[in-house]
Amino acid sequence: MGNFGKWIGGGLGWAVGGPIGGLLGFVIGSVVDGATMVTGTQRGPQTRTTSGGYLMSLLVLIAATMKVDGKVMRSELDYVREFLRTNFGEEAAAEAVGMLRDLLRQNIPVADVCRQIQTHMNYSARLQLLHFLYGIAGADTAINAEEQKLIAFMATQMGISGNDQVSIKAMFIKDTGYAYQILEIDPSASDEEVKKAYRRMAMKYHPDKVAPLGEEVQKSAQEKFRSVNEAYETIKKERQMI
Repeated sequence: MGNFGKWIGGGLGWAVGGPIGGLLGFVIGSVVDGATMVTGTQRGPQTRTTSGGYLMSLLVLIAATMKVDGKVMRSELDYVREFLRTNFGEEAAAEAVGMLRDLLRQNIPVADVCRQIQTHMNYSARLQLLHFLYGIAGADTAINAEEQKLIAFMATQMGISGNDQVSIKAMFIKDTGYAYQILEIDPSASDEEVKKAYRRMAMKYHPDKVAPLGEEVQKSAQEKFRSVNEAYETIKKERQMI
């Protein structure tokens, strides 16, 4: 099975069923001739998201995002490979890129996949998926309108609130007032409201929220947490807050 054991070693959990399971079955079939998808790590339905299920969900959504503009560029694949290597390690990245190439040839039922994720994945993990997607979409220096539209659709189908969508998008597309958008407040908010918003967002985006998904995902979540801190510091500087 080569390196594929690294992915299923953490368990695929609920990802072996539904639309993700259908896509996963094809990918495993192309990687391991005659291999069975169900292993000793799966014993009936699971609702807890495992590292294997999380990473497979991410790969499926990455493939859909890369396909949306009708072309997949080498620069995008190179960026995704480096992104995965940085966040999940060399071995997992090499394996994931091979799976991604197979997924790019599939018709991905985006709405069904996102609803499956909403049903089985906790909210903090879904927020981190959205953060990953924006980061990858910006690989070619700009997130185009088609990518923005698809990612917004995915976020809605995954049950992510409008405020949280705006907050995470503002971490990558910094227009006027982006710091306030990240903290999910209006520029007219009082200093005390700014402080309360910062505490609320720092708690929501704290890396410990995704600790069960492994050190790699938790490490990447620190970027989102830093964005919240940077937004707060920007507002404090503008207002000369103490």
